[in-house]
Amino acid sequence: MHLNCWEFKKCGRETGGAKVDELGVCPATTEQRADGIHSGKNGGRACWAIAGTLCKGEVQGTYALKMLNCLKCDFYQRVVSDERWGFMSGEAILKKIRG
Repeated sequence: MHLNCWEFKKCGRETGGAKVDELGVCPATTEQRADGIHSGKNGGRACWAIAGTLCKGEVQGTYALKMLNCLKCDFYQRVVSDERWGFMSGEAILKKIRG
C-alpha cells in the first residue's frame, strides 16, 4: 500500500489532524486535481508540486522555491522509488493541476 505524505510524515495537517488548529490544513490533503497521481489521495503523493506544504516545521512556498528541499526529502525519495518509470515530475504535475 502506498502512503500519502501526511501518513508517512505524521504531520497532523490532514483534515481532523492533531496539528490543524496550530498549522492549518495542508493543501496537499485537499488538492483534488492531483487525486490519483502516484496512487495518492488528493495531493498526498505529489506534495512537492503543491505550494503551502510543511517541511521541517515551516510552510513552504511555490514549487520553484521548495523543490531543492523536496529532493532531499525521505518521502519524495520513497515515491520516486515506488513509482520508478511511472514517476511524474513536478512540472508534469503542475501542468495537470493547473489545467
